Amino acid sequence: MKTNTISNDLSIKKENKFLENKPLVGLVIFSIIVSILNPRFLSIANFLNILRQTSINAIIATGMTFVILTGGIDLSVGSILALCGAVSASMLTNGVNGYIVLTVTLILGTILGAISGSFISYGKLQAFITTLVAMTLLRGATLVFTDGKPISMGFRDNALLFDTIGGGYILGIPVPIYIMIFVFAVCHYILKNTRFGRYVFAVGGNEEATKLSGINVDRLKVKVYAISGGLSALAGIIITSRLGSAQPTAGTGYELDAIAAVVLGGTSLSGGIGSISGTITGALIIGVLGNALNLLDVSSYYQMMIKAIVILAAVLIDKKTNK
Repeated sequence: MKTNTISNDLSIKKENKFLENKPLVGLVIFSIIVSILNPRFLSIANFLNILRQTSINAIIATGMTFVILTGGIDLSVGSILALCGAVSASMLTNGVNGYIVLTVTLILGTILGAISGSFISYGKLQAFITTLVAMTLLRGATLVFTDGKPISMGFRDNALLFDTIGGGYILGIPVPIYIMIFVFAVCHYILKNTRFGRYVFAVGGNEEATKLSGINVDRLKVKVYAISGGLSALAGIIITSRLGSAQPTAGTGYELDAIAAVVLGGTSLSGGIGSISGTITGALIIGVLGNALNLLDVSSYYQMMIKAIVILAAVLIDKKTNK
């Protein structure tokens, strides 16, 4: 009898472990199918290409994970990316030191995120409406700032740092991949091993109970949106660096890709459940899917439809398995 009980416990633990890793299992199965359909998928150059293209979405989605874990949403990430990219390119063309540009741009993105968080926390506004307004407002501000035209960094000495961030290589691996791994490691540690991380999960699990326990939920939410804004600014710096110019329409639709990566990674839209590792896996799924469709010569029109169906299926499966 006791042996059967232990056996059942082990079986349940294995099943739970499988369910926790289902995004990763799905990614592996999908990669095997694509490699069979097109052997070029398995080349190292293609893997590096996927990781470099995924790095932007993964960095934004990492910040989005903090927001969604508290039960919120941030639709302004793409607009923050565009405005911060334009500001950084403008400063570089005016001869500002590259390190100062980096610092100012990251601070700007963090402040913009914190402002949205303040309206949500202290103004008691809905996160969806607040960040939707911020998305529209900041996109308009970017078009006004750039006059609707790209801002080229040119070939300036102070732009060398930016060239390295988006277009440089270390040991044959693109720099954005190192940045993505660094952001992942830091944010994973914060969520798993710090008091702040535990409070983020607590707010998403039960906000009222968290307030009653003496935690300043409003201040915590402001910090969460500030993290999202700061990481969006970092993504804007990488894109501006890689393109050598700031595009006024940069980041359009990135908010949806980031939310999709978070959801595909197993984070609950209701908050309280999720992980950074799951989000990175979700971002990789989107990256692999896009790469596979390109390798298979699928039209970009169909690609959008296929991505939407995959995300919808993932949400339905996640809802069913979490019942």
